Amino acid sequence: MSDLTHFDPTGAAVMVDVGAKPATRRAATATGRVRMAPATLALIDAGGLAKGDVLGVARLAGIMAAKRTAELIPLCHPLPLTSVRVDLACDPAASVVEITATCGVTGPTGVEMEALTAVSVAALTLYDMCKAVDPAMEIEAIRLVAKSGGKSGR
Repeated sequence: MSDLTHFDPTGAAVMVDVGAKPATRRAATATGRVRMAPATLALIDAGGLAKGDVLGVARLAGIMAAKRTAELIPLCHPLPLTSVRVDLACDPAASVVEITATCGVTGPTGVEMEALTAVSVAALTLYDMCKAVDPAMEIEAIRLVAKSGGKSGR
């Protein structure tokens, strides 16, 4: 059995011991989108929603969530993130808000979960702030698109 497993010899869940792994520069990027009615997207893009700067609040929520990933995802290591960037872009042709999050760390384990959490929480925040206008919005296609660093590299 590998030393890097979430199970002990009895099959019980444990946090992987990464203490012997070298600290290296690691980064991960995740994306996702929120699909909505064209009128909702136009309101967001124009800053016309009563709740204010929806994209700014969603960006901040994503950054804050990345920093707290270990509190949200069982067995996830708490990491001292060195960078978190969350970008949101309106795409009127597809009637979606595209979300991209990139997280960085110098440490013994990667930041894939932090990037995915940032996108997820930014999407949920966007949904929450717009649900009164468009309750049929859909959060979709959240996925890891890039990672670098560590033993496996890119």
